[in-house]
Amino acid sequence: MEHNNIDACIEEWETLSEEYKALEKVHKEYRQKLEELTDIQQKCIKGIAHQRYRINIIKQSLKRDTAKEDSPRLDHKDDPDNEERNKLLQTDLIRRKAQLYDMENNIPKPSGLYLKIILGNINVSILNKDDKYRYKDEYEKFKLVINLVAFAISTFNIITNFRTADLIHMFLLVWYYCTLTIRESILKVNGSRIKGWWRAHHFISTVLSGILLIWPNGETYYAFRKQFMMFNMYIKI
Repeated sequence: MEHNNIDACIEEWETLSEEYKALEKVHKEYRQKLEELTDIQQKCIKGIAHQRYRINIIKQSLKRDTAKEDSPRLDHKDDPDNEERNKLLQTDLIRRKAQLYDMENNIPKPSGLYLKIILGNINVSILNKDDKYRYKDEYEKFKLVINLVAFAISTFNIITNFRTADLIHMFLLVWYYCTLTIRESILKVNGSRIKGWWRAHHFISTVLSGILLIWPNGETYYAFRKQFMMFNMYIKI
């Protein structure tokens, strides 16, 4: 009986070994494709940068020509054909910039100074469209859940008067706004059109929440405490 079990195990191992050889082939192919993808990405990045550089040169040249045409000269004559070609070229330049922007959405972008300080010099680009939408959806869910938790804690703090509960609430705000700034920076890298004032608001809120967290327990704090908790309930509704 034991002999049959050993034979079965050996047969199973041999089958598994054959599958592993196939897996090695697939993994080798995967690494090759990954290296090829990295090379192609770098070529695209350099190509886009080159296109932008040449577009800027063309735009500067057009500005200089326009300035010359606008300057008062005795022999100056309007050229309708030249003006029409200028307009067509301007339209083509705008269209090309939009095309380059679409290309950039599918290519890894630099993380930016803030993310480099927080996360280090790593690639946070999400290349798959579905994954981008999923990350945006997770961002919205995160805000909703934390807002509900903060609303519950603020309600509890109005009914009661526990310093520990206040500190938990303040720490939650610091963590929440700090996390938001990181998530929003990642969304920005991946093409999100989050407004600058919205991100700035969260950076400022992080600092202010940190000040509240270290605010000493005293008369001035309790004079401010109730209005602050009510304000938190209001903005979380």
